[in-house]
Amino acid sequence: MRGREGKRKISSIPGAPARGARACVVLLSGGLDSATCLALVSRWGWTVHALSFDYGQRHRVELSAARVLARRYRVASHRVIPIPAFGALGGSALTDRGIRVPKSALGAEKIPVTYVPARNTLFLAFALGVAETSGATEIVIGTNALDYSGYPDCRPAFLQAFARVAKLGTKAGAEGRSLVIRAPLLRFSKADIVRLARVLGLDTSLTTSCYDPGRKGLPCGLCDSCLLRAKGFAEAGEVDAKSGV
Repeated sequence: MRGREGKRKISSIPGAPARGARACVVLLSGGLDSATCLALVSRWGWTVHALSFDYGQRHRVELSAARVLARRYRVASHRVIPIPAFGALGGSALTDRGIRVPKSALGAEKIPVTYVPARNTLFLAFALGVAETSGATEIVIGTNALDYSGYPDCRPAFLQAFARVAKLGTKAGAEGRSLVIRAPLLRFSKADIVRLARVLGLDTSLTTSCYDPGRKGLPCGLCDSCLLRAKGFAEAGEVDAKSGV
């Protein structure tokens, strides 16, 4: 619902999309979006298996945030899976130290150099494995198709295609037990996400979004992710305690 000022009014928590007790795998990066998903499914009462990845990213501080969040929400399990191949492949400013992270250039590139080739494809593939071994029926990812950097693996069409992969390429799918890909924030603006996080009682200061943090993990305030986060908090009328601007 939108008020006179054109902002979405989030005054209640969205209801669970499926009835009954559920177990899910949450892709938990430690950022604002994934943390909001974690808070949301926890409020639904779902059993959570959190999954994070150490892929040689320059912003490895996010893994510390993910661990803190996993403890805060008392998840059933939290795995941090190393994927060293990303660093070996290069081609992204997030994994190749020889490529500079763009600053103050939000929207300047159609697909920016911070895009990590096949990242969400591999993340979701691991999530499928965890879901099958843990008995989870839902995979929750914090992708967003409104205020985002333009990565192709954050778009609805990609998630729809991967849902078909989950059905065709798993034992669960072959036996008629669906593994559902949930992206509850897909149609939310960053401001909407900030508002939902507040309604859920999420301590956003525990999250980190920066692609190029300083030595102490402080955000640079100028990369795409920092600018999108700042935009969201400003439009939501909230103060971001983690802002580096």
